[in-house]
Amino acid sequence: MTQKVLIVHGGELANDVAQQVVARKPSDLSTSVVLRNASERPKQLMEEGRDTVICFIIQTIENGAPTEEGGTCLRFFKRKTHPEDLLKNKFSYSVLGLGDSNLLLDRQTTSAADCNQSAQELDSRLQALGGTCFHELGISDERTGLVEVEPWIDSFWSNIVSNKE
Repeated sequence: MTQKVLIVHGGELANDVAQQVVARKPSDLSTSVVLRNASERPKQLMEEGRDTVICFIIQTIENGAPTEEGGTCLRFFKRKTHPEDLLKNKFSYSVLGLGDSNLLLDRQTTSAADCNQSAQELDSRLQALGGTCFHELGISDERTGLVEVEPWIDSFWSNIVSNKE
């Protein structure tokens, strides 16, 4: 049962989307929601238990790199010294990626999948560390108006409500 949703955002756009996630929380849901910048001591995330869902909202900028804030969190989880079961019996996670295919050379044939490397890396790394995925990876493209974000947020909250029952 989900008692807490922790929204970890990395980047200015990610902060805006994190605010949207909070705003779209169902009003009758008693689960607590906490916003947190991805650069704030990512090691502390390891203190979160199984009753917590951490929603990572990670923005990819030029050359497939994360924002400065998101990079702190991504580098923490990418450490090679972490054991393969680091996230076993810890929090569940969800990842929403925000990218901009306008930053890519071949804008005509690119999509959200091509401009969300940071979110894709984080999602696969959390899985490799034994993490429990709570909701599917979401990827969006700023060039197309981030149309994928709202449906993903609604689906995320729907899963939280289903998990509450």
